Amino acid sequence: MAEEFDGDWLDLREPYDAAARDPGLAARLAAALPARPRVLDLGAGTGSLLRWLGHFIGRAQAWTLVDRDAALIERAFETIADRAEAVGWAATWPSRNTLLVHSPEGAWRVEGLIANLVLAPANLPLDRVDAVVNTALCDLVSRDWIEAMAAACARRRLPFYAALNVTGRERFSPPWPGDALVARGFRRDQRRDKGFGGIALGPAAPEVIAEAFAAHGYSVHRAPSDWVVDRRSRLFAQEIATGHGSAAMAWERREAWKIEDWIEARRDQAMDALLSVRIGHQDVLALPPA
Repeated sequence: MAEEFDGDWLDLREPYDAAARDPGLAARLAAALPARPRVLDLGAGTGSLLRWLGHFIGRAQAWTLVDRDAALIERAFETIADRAEAVGWAATWPSRNTLLVHSPEGAWRVEGLIANLVLAPANLPLDRVDAVVNTALCDLVSRDWIEAMAAACARRRLPFYAALNVTGRERFSPPWPGDALVARGFRRDQRRDKGFGGIALGPAAPEVIAEAFAAHGYSVHRAPSDWVVDRRSRLFAQEIATGHGSAAMAWERREAWKIEDWIEARRDQAMDALLSVRIGHQDVLALPPA
């Protein structure tokens, strides 16, 4: 089974994702799209990429949010409508499965698609979209998955945008005993099979995406998009430390007690506003040949 994510975690990370994504690549993608683009968002979760990228597109647009979790899609629709109304934009429902956000630059049409991305791209409506986008997905998938996606996009000359792929660079500050142990276990966890037909790419994702799309004549653009979590971000820093430690513990069982101590210490530091974290990511944009 592929990885699944909790909606509360996705909501917690949304502002950090938004601050991290590279605006230059977003603007380049927007410029490459047609007048009324149709965007396919893979692993859309609660719709945070739409809420960020839609403003760069800045005109009438249609989104299909793809996720295997129907509850997340429902939450995405509710959040998109609530955020729109909060800034004075009307949100209407032409049908049960379609949301219209009436922005000043044109309507944003939003639909949902429940689909298992393990089977992608075969189960995706690539013939009816103008771009494929995603956030924090491609480091979970296998090389075969990326290569199949690149071939499918190339047949239709679709841009492919993958934001927030891990790079394997993490820094917790201040340094603490157990940092190297947790980093080693976490790195092993990043490369386990996460349900996408082979070993997960983990930090290799940006390079594999670039290679796969360049093989089809695409121009590939990359930019850093690190999470920068300062000491004021107590809750998020806590969650990152807990997540790293718990993942590492599955691979470093002989020294699990050391990791437990590390998690406890890091959580205490976060609550006392003494912990800052930087998690390396990279955005990748692949554009088809002119």
